[in-house]
Amino acid sequence: MNQKLKTILGVTPVKITFFVILVALVLFLSDFQFLHLMELKTLDLRMASRGPLAPGRETVIVAIDEKSISELGRWPWPRATIARLVDLLKKGGAKAVGFDMVFSEPDDGANLKTIDALTAEMKKRGITDSNVLNLMQRQRASADTDGILAISIKKAGNITLGYFFHFTVRGNERELAHITEQRMEEHASRIENSRYSMIRSSSGKPNDSYLPRAFAPETSISILTSAAQNSGYFNTLPDGDGSNRWAPLVVAFGENYYSSLAVSMVCSYLDFPALSLNLEPYGAMSVDIGKITIPTNESGQLLINYLGPPRTFPHYSVTDILSGKIPPDTFRDKMVLVGATAAGIYDLRVTPFSSAFPGVEIHATIIDNILHGNFLTHSSFTRMIDVCAIIVFGLVMGLLVRHLRPISGMAAAFLMLAAFIAVNYLAFFQFSVWLNLVYPLITMIMIYLGITIYHYFKEEREKKKIRGAFQYYLTASVINEMLKDPGKLKLGGDRKDLTVLFSDIRRFTTISEKMTPEELVMLLNEYLTAMTHQVFYFDGLLDKYMGDAIMAVFGAPLDQPDHARRACLTALAMTRELRRLQDKWTAEGRPVFDIGIGVNSGEMVVGNMGSAMRFDYTVIGDMVNLGSRLESANKEYGTSIIISEFTYNNVKDIMCCRELDSVRVKGKIKPVRIFELLGEKKDEPDFKSLIENFARALTLYREGKWDDAISAFQVALKIKHDDFASTMYIERCKNLKQNPPAQPWDGVFVMTKK
Repeated sequence: MNQKLKTILGVTPVKITFFVILVALVLFLSDFQFLHLMELKTLDLRMASRGPLAPGRETVIVAIDEKSISELGRWPWPRATIARLVDLLKKGGAKAVGFDMVFSEPDDGANLKTIDALTAEMKKRGITDSNVLNLMQRQRASADTDGILAISIKKAGNITLGYFFHFTVRGNERELAHITEQRMEEHASRIENSRYSMIRSSSGKPNDSYLPRAFAPETSISILTSAAQNSGYFNTLPDGDGSNRWAPLVVAFGENYYSSLAVSMVCSYLDFPALSLNLEPYGAMSVDIGKITIPTNESGQLLINYLGPPRTFPHYSVTDILSGKIPPDTFRDKMVLVGATAAGIYDLRVTPFSSAFPGVEIHATIIDNILHGNFLTHSSFTRMIDVCAIIVFGLVMGLLVRHLRPISGMAAAFLMLAAFIAVNYLAFFQFSVWLNLVYPLITMIMIYLGITIYHYFKEEREKKKIRGAFQYYLTASVINEMLKDPGKLKLGGDRKDLTVLFSDIRRFTTISEKMTPEELVMLLNEYLTAMTHQVFYFDGLLDKYMGDAIMAVFGAPLDQPDHARRACLTALAMTRELRRLQDKWTAEGRPVFDIGIGVNSGEMVVGNMGSAMRFDYTVIGDMVNLGSRLESANKEYGTSIIISEFTYNNVKDIMCCRELDSVRVKGKIKPVRIFELLGEKKDEPDFKSLIENFARALTLYREGKWDDAISAFQVALKIKHDDFASTMYIERCKNLKQNPPAQPWDGVFVMTKK
């Protein structure tokens, strides 16, 4: 089934990665509602995890709470009561006072109606007694609570009245049908003092289509608004889940733009510095109050940085203030917000910290954010970062999971997810930056799951294929090793850069003639077992046994970038293991022997060779043949391990070698430099003197300076008394001195034996 799916759709880890990233970007840029709400919940969690923060001391709340309603009567109270509150706050030295409420209807009490009725009746009956009329006017003045409140507001000179906007949404058209053009104009004139008087734009073409546009304002009655110093709307625009996370700092109505209650109160508190709205072609950018710049999104909304649960700000009950229980100086130089906190007045909102958060405390939080610059950053720039996070983390996850084994991939994926969450939380806690958490996480999780499922089905198919292909000529342990990562196995005739190792026993025929068949088999099996163990230890592929000879391959079927190093380490380990066996055989009275090893690296053809009925996984090519020739060349130079210049170039920084010769093997025209592998780089001090003197002698030899070369090789012999190669070169120099080579001479030795 998975093979068919792969054939039809061409499914690969790369395609899975790009497909998931593309889908995530489409959903993110289209603000897919479900995932958007999930992200909002993670924002709430981050805010709650951060814990409460201490607010500034400028803002306090005068609460119309349960206690006040119990003692002063049900809401709304007579305006005279509100007037007393205003007078006391002014007396206490409050710097700015704002009302999170609207007095939209006159306070027509029963006494006022009676007095007006009596006055009208007196005029009807022609009663003109001045004393009576003056008495009626005085009584009316005391009963006119709207007038009393207006006088108190006027005297205070620091009152900001709240109002709200009507917005048209589907289904409420009939509810707003009673609002006439005349009424709109009348109410609009009452809120002129909350209008943004300065609009800035770098392009000259501001775009207000992103701003919330109101249908009509609902204000307090004219007598109160004309007495107030300032005004501001207290609308909130909840998110889709009903929670209030954004504060609209600007609302468009008609041709003008209006400020919120929080912004208007900050202006009043700061003695009315310049208030400007910055609009760009992509929407709002910020609001400036004097030197304070308030960042907004394109809709002119501020992301509210809630400081904690309800009552984070100081709350004072209205009834305690009116009864004198709160000292007037409590409010000196404070910004006072008057609003309802009682549950029965229904001004409770949903916020990240509570599902019953007083609306008036939301305004207090916004004011504190503005005054202290304690803003949460979330803008078009952070959205660009979110897009980059989706792409980059998605690609990294795809790359990790693609190349790791299941357990390693799971651990890497978990660590990557944890690291991303940690960075995200760090950005929020330390820098107050809101970066999207949901989309990058879901992208990484879906990529991980998609590629893991893909690998599961693919590896099951590959394992069956590998078992069928290799069960004829590889042991179960080798097959299981390949099955751990079957994706790296390349079946068929592929050209790859590999290293081949050949080893052979010296004088094996002579030794075998002196032993019984049983003794020979036992000796050979012990030797081959030990040598095979070294090949497997360095993850080599035992290609085949050829009598007493061994052929091993490194770099296939599993990719091994360091295949040359592995082959050299195997050769050194084989010689060490042979010395151990020689000591053991000598102690047992059995014959001992030496071996020669040839190592060559280069491009070879690797794959299944043979027929459909019988095949062998092996390597072929000129580089393979050269490796076999190098193994035989040990006889010529009296060495144990010879490597080609191609292998040497890969290991010269980690292996200790000396150059032996430049040879032209049988059947080849181009010469090859060959080197004796002496040990690892850490062993170089033991061979440094021999290597340097031998190299100097070899240079003299190639220059045709036979006597000087002989002397130099004799120096090398003094360093290593049994150095067969130096002895061989001395004899070769003597022969060439007597029989000079044809000129020009390239110093290449032609091998005539395989």
